[in-house]
Amino acid sequence: MYEGCKKYIPFAPVNLPDRTWPDKVITKAPVWCSVDLRDGNQALVNPMNLEEKLLFFKTLVEIGFKEIEVGFPSASETEYEILRTLIDQDLIPDDVTIQVLVQARPHLIKKTFEAIRGAKNVIMHFYNSTSTLQRKVVFHTDMQGVIDIAVEGARLIRQLTEEEVARSGMNIRYEYSPESFSGTEMDNAVLICDRVLEELGATPENKVILNLPNTVEGSTPNCHADQIEYFCRHLKGRDSAIISLHAHNDRGCGVAATELGLMAGAERVEGTLFGNGERTGNADILVIAMNMYSQGVDPELDFSNINKIRDIYEQCTKMKVHERHPYAGELVFTAFSGSHQDAIKKGFDYMAESGTQYWEVPYLPIDPADVGRQYEPIIRINSQSGKGGAAFIMQQMFGYNMPKAMHPEFGRVVKAACDAAGRELQPKEILELFENEYLKVRAPYTLKRYKLYEENATDGSEVAVHFEGVISNGEKESAISGVGNGPIDAFFTALSAVGITGYHFVSYHEHALSTGADSKALSYIELKTPDDQTVFGVGLDGNISLSSIKGILCAINRSRRAAK
Repeated sequence: MYEGCKKYIPFAPVNLPDRTWPDKVITKAPVWCSVDLRDGNQALVNPMNLEEKLLFFKTLVEIGFKEIEVGFPSASETEYEILRTLIDQDLIPDDVTIQVLVQARPHLIKKTFEAIRGAKNVIMHFYNSTSTLQRKVVFHTDMQGVIDIAVEGARLIRQLTEEEVARSGMNIRYEYSPESFSGTEMDNAVLICDRVLEELGATPENKVILNLPNTVEGSTPNCHADQIEYFCRHLKGRDSAIISLHAHNDRGCGVAATELGLMAGAERVEGTLFGNGERTGNADILVIAMNMYSQGVDPELDFSNINKIRDIYEQCTKMKVHERHPYAGELVFTAFSGSHQDAIKKGFDYMAESGTQYWEVPYLPIDPADVGRQYEPIIRINSQSGKGGAAFIMQQMFGYNMPKAMHPEFGRVVKAACDAAGRELQPKEILELFENEYLKVRAPYTLKRYKLYEENATDGSEVAVHFEGVISNGEKESAISGVGNGPIDAFFTALSAVGITGYHFVSYHEHALSTGADSKALSYIELKTPDDQTVFGVGLDGNISLSSIKGILCAINRSRRAAK
C-alpha cells in the first residue's frame, strides 16, 4: 500500500537561507479581494442564479470588500449577465471596484472589454499558466512560448484600455496572474512578470497587481512564503507592483500559506468566504481576517453579524458551513469538557471582578459577542461536562448563582441525567433538573404556616427572633416554635421540638433572582447531616427570611430522601 507514495515528486524548496519573513508580524490588513462570485461560484454543484449572485454581491459590499471579482464574462452568458446587471442597474458603489477575469487570448480579451462598458472602476485580471507541469503536459511549449502569450495579452489589454479611457474615462487597473505560480520555477516567474510590467507601462504611481496563485497547494506554508519573498526580492519592477496572494487549500493550509505570504511581503489577498472553491477550496478570508482581529489588528472587514453572513452563504451556495468551522461554526464557541467549562466560567468571573480592558477567557480566542454570538450557549452539557458547566448555564441563562461548594453536588445530578438520556441536555432541561432537585422538594416535611417576629431582651442588650409555625410530616401536623438570634437559629430551635435534630448549619448564600419590585430572594443553605454528610438546600421566596427557612427545609428533605 505504502509503495504508492514513490510515484509522487517531492516539492523542491527555494534556496533562501537568509529569509526574513519568520521575524515579521502582520500589523495591518491587506487589500482584500473576494472571488466568491467567480472562483467560488464555478466550484458549486449548482452555480448561483442571478438573484443569488446579487444578494451575495450586496453582502460582500456590506462586509466591506472594496474589490470584488464578479466573474468571467467572456466564458458564458450567465457570467456576462451578472456583470451587465450590476452595471446597468447601478448596483456598484463608487468606492467598490469590480474585477473581471480573462485568459490571455485576444478574442476573449476583446469580449471582456465589451462586457465592462459603462462601469466606473474595473480591474482587468488576465492570466496564463506558467508552471513546469502545464508547459509540459497541457501546452507543449517552452517558457518563451508562455512569455509570448502573456506579453501579447498585456499589449492588447493596454491598447484597449487606452481606447476605453479616452472614450468614457473609465478607471481601469491591471492584474496579471502567472497561473500555477507555485509550480513555476521562481526565476521564470520573476521573468514573465517583469516582462508584463514593462508591457503594461507599470510605474510606482500606477502599479500593476501581480497575483501569485498557489493554484495547487504542493508544499508546506513556509516553502510558499520562501517563494513569495524570493519573488519580491528579485522582481525588477517591485516598486511598480502590488503583490497579491491567491492560495488554494489542497493540503489544508490555505490560511497559513496566506498569512506567511503576507509576512513575506505580499500586500493583497484574494479568497472566498468560508474557503469555498475548486477541489478543497480557496483561502478562507473570514478566518484570515478574524485571525488578525484576535491579535488586535483591524481587518477592515465587518463580521460582527457572522450568523447572518453564514445564513446568506448557505442560502446562495447550497453549501453547509461545518459546525467546527473557525469563528462561524455552530459549535466553535461551545465547550462540553468539564475542565474547559470550569476555566471558561472562571474567565468570565475574572473579567467581571477585575474590570480588565483585555479579553482574558481561557479557551475562547475572541469574545463571541464580537461576531454576534452572545445569545448562543458557550457551554453546553453532555456526559463529558463537569461541575462548572451546569453552574455556568444556570448563572448565565437563568440567574442562579450557586456557591462554588454546591457545584459538585448539582454537577452529579446533571451528569446522571445526561448518562440516562444518552445525549446533550438543553438549558431548559437543566433548569428543570434544578427545580425538581431543590425547589419542588415537598417531603417528608412541609411548612404549613409560620410567623416571625422580633422582641427586645429585657436588659435591651440584644434582639431575640421568635419563630412560630406548623409543620407537617405527611401524616400529621405539629405546632413548632423557637427563639434564636436570627430567623435561621430560631427555626433550628423550633425543629428540635419535634425531633428534627443533628443538623448543623455550615454556610449561607443569597442573591436576588431578578431586579425590580417583584424581585425574589434565592437562598442557598449548606448543612451537615447527623451522619456528617454535606447537603445543600435552596429556597426561593419574595420574603428573604422565608427563602432561607425554605432552603433549610429543602436540605433536610433532601438528606432524608438520600437516606432512604
